[in-house]
Amino acid sequence: MRTLVLAATLVAAAHVSLAQTKALRFGAVVEGTGRVVANGVIIVDGDKITRVAGPRDPLPAGATVIDLTRYTAIPGMIDAHTHMTYAWDPASGTDPWRQPQRAPAEVSRLQRLNALHTLETGVTTVRDLGASNYVDVAMRDSINAGAYPGPRMFVAGGYITTPGGGGEIDALAPDIPLPETFRIGEVHNASEARDRARYLLDHGADFIKLIATGAVLALGSEPGALELSPEEMKAACDEAKLRGSYCIAHAHGAEGIKAAIRAGVRTIEHASYLDAEGIALAKANGVWLDMDVYNGDYINDVGTRQGWPAEYLRKNIETTDVQRRGFAAAVKAGAKMTFGTDAGVYPYGLGARQFAYMVRYGMTPMQAIQSATSEAARALRMDGKVGSLAPGAYGDFVAAKGDPLSDIRVLERVDGVIKEGRLIR
Repeated sequence: MRTLVLAATLVAAAHVSLAQTKALRFGAVVEGTGRVVANGVIIVDGDKITRVAGPRDPLPAGATVIDLTRYTAIPGMIDAHTHMTYAWDPASGTDPWRQPQRAPAEVSRLQRLNALHTLETGVTTVRDLGASNYVDVAMRDSINAGAYPGPRMFVAGGYITTPGGGGEIDALAPDIPLPETFRIGEVHNASEARDRARYLLDHGADFIKLIATGAVLALGSEPGALELSPEEMKAACDEAKLRGSYCIAHAHGAEGIKAAIRAGVRTIEHASYLDAEGIALAKANGVWLDMDVYNGDYINDVGTRQGWPAEYLRKNIETTDVQRRGFAAAVKAGAKMTFGTDAGVYPYGLGARQFAYMVRYGMTPMQAIQSATSEAARALRMDGKVGSLAPGAYGDFVAAKGDPLSDIRVLERVDGVIKEGRLIR
């Protein structure tokens, strides 16, 4: 019922001209900065936020006032580690790594569903970390062009990996040929790493993803093993910086984490075997840690029931608890951390379940919210534009019945989503 009430209110508001100023009055506004405004009013002009007003502040003349005082608002959320192009189909139970077997039209249909399910949960921006063959570039451009609804996407295009390493697409039946486009990022030396980084950025990538270590969900690849050399990673990072971009690193192993930080990456993904030296190095270099502490449980539960490869399940068990201990240590040490879920490993739309895990392992609810708003925005170099209710930011925000600062699980069931001033649900 509560969702229907909110939807009716917002649907009525949606008939107001997009150019007309709207003042949405909430019971509380939780900003990405950590400030909470009781009975705050979010003022939206077109697709941008003008300001957050207090309950007694004057509102713009002629603004349409919308009463949402039964709800709490936070900025539109950012998931800094997704795989939006994985053709996950919950109905069939097919795992996402078999995408090359699917017809292009079926992949496109599932990707549209991925985008919609993600957006409807309040995630209005994602950093997408894996497609291998530029389909994420096309997906980003289609959403930006208004072809279908979805979160704002920043994409890797492909990733730089060693042949046979954690970034190689290998979870296929042996009789299925793999298109060469799925190997665009394979490198053998530092010179090739530099060339691949240049190539990916020239073909639409927003940043460069390095597969520094082995992976959990890749056959024949061990998460703790260093795969790219320090020289290869530094060459790619140097090239990205020359072009105004940056590198991020998939890095499970402790030595891989530290080598990637020394090479100049901006964020570390997974960080399963993070140690005290790695935490200190991340802090000293201003590197964000993006640790997917929810999906280990999902993989163990669903993967076991669905018969995922035994190698996947074994490596998942080996990394899940140690990663969570590293997460707790990083929080305690005051490291910079972002909200990244590895969406696509589990069905899209469940990512908010991770908030409860982040709180369980040391974050306050406010820190968890900031990891998905202002901190993630800074990591993406989009601070003040997304993950924020600052003047001039995109009009992205989420409405939920309840107080996420006392029960973070409120964010698992948001009631309203607005992107760029427009109602999504």
